[in-house]
Amino acid sequence: MGAQDTAGRLRAITAELSGLFYERDDVIRTLTVAMLAGQHALLLGPPGTAKSELARELTGRIGSANYWEILLSKFTAPTRMFGPIDVGALSRGEYRQIFDGRATTAHIAFIDEIFKCSTAALNETLGLLNERIYHPENGGEPIHCPLISAITASNELPTGDDSAAIYDRLLVRLEVGYLADPSNFAGLVRSAVSAPAVTARTTVELSELQQAVNDAVPAVEVPDAIVDAVCTLRAALRRKELIASDRRWRQSVRLLQASAFLDGRDAVDRNDLSVLTHVLWDSPAERPTVEREVLHLVNPDAKEALDLADAIEELEAELDAKAGQSREALADWAIREAMTKLNMAGKKLERLRGEAETADRSTTAVERVIILQRAVHARVLTEALGVDASLVQAQL
Repeated sequence: MGAQDTAGRLRAITAELSGLFYERDDVIRTLTVAMLAGQHALLLGPPGTAKSELARELTGRIGSANYWEILLSKFTAPTRMFGPIDVGALSRGEYRQIFDGRATTAHIAFIDEIFKCSTAALNETLGLLNERIYHPENGGEPIHCPLISAITASNELPTGDDSAAIYDRLLVRLEVGYLADPSNFAGLVRSAVSAPAVTARTTVELSELQQAVNDAVPAVEVPDAIVDAVCTLRAALRRKELIASDRRWRQSVRLLQASAFLDGRDAVDRNDLSVLTHVLWDSPAERPTVEREVLHLVNPDAKEALDLADAIEELEAELDAKAGQSREALADWAIREAMTKLNMAGKKLERLRGEAETADRSTTAVERVIILQRAVHARVLTEALGVDASLVQAQL
């Protein structure tokens, strides 16, 4: 199978997973890009947001790969991660580890509660993520691990220096929250009582993924215009005192190449820059600023869409503040103010999307705001006007 066939299959996988997981399109695509770039990703969010299920479903699409998964705690011993002691060999006076089925032989890994990594296992975990090597307990020659990419997950940010060192090595950081759109939540509830539909299950063989990671993705051209755009973005973020390390900027270039490869292109373009919204922040509070700067760069005409996003978020905050008011008061506010503003915003966003498509410009910024507008519109319909969540989809 050629590189373009591999890219096509990976696109099919992202589409299939987007059909399985509500409101996770961008997360799924970005995880796939990280894997193609040979980088590691963090899923950050509260319990019960399908982080583990999503990671398993994606990694399970890589045929013939050695998959390793672990839930870490402060007491996880390095030998449980990298290989237990061979008791039979020990009885013969040999100090040896069993590496099969552990991190040392994994091509793809899922590490849950990554920031609970024990102090004893910290250095070896960093070695696995950084250099793909493991130093055996008996002090022998370092073992080169075949790890391509690790997806990690956590319910919280790191709190100590040890876990901060791991956080720094996770190039891609994705926030995963609870479902925002009531109609999607209704679909989730419905799925609990109905038999799951039989869906296609596209896979990619390990050898095909390795060929893409090692050869096809690095061969994607990075034009001078993209280099200039990255330099412009760095300067804009520095003016806002958002500083990413030189290493992070350099590694992000491979993400841009992977994004272009996934879309079937042989050169990076401005559309690929949107992946940087998941790379250039440390605190989640910084993410909206990074996103705004990146999307301005992706589409210089995106300012109107981002201004609409601010107005929609203000409406959502107003809806939250009205919690506890009578249904009559909520309905009056919804009819007089919220619905009018949301409908106008929806029409403007559709116009902006059409103009961008006609001019062959990126629609990334507009699409993200459309998703926000639909979610807030659905909330107003259900919470303020009493529309059944199962009927909301037809009214959007």
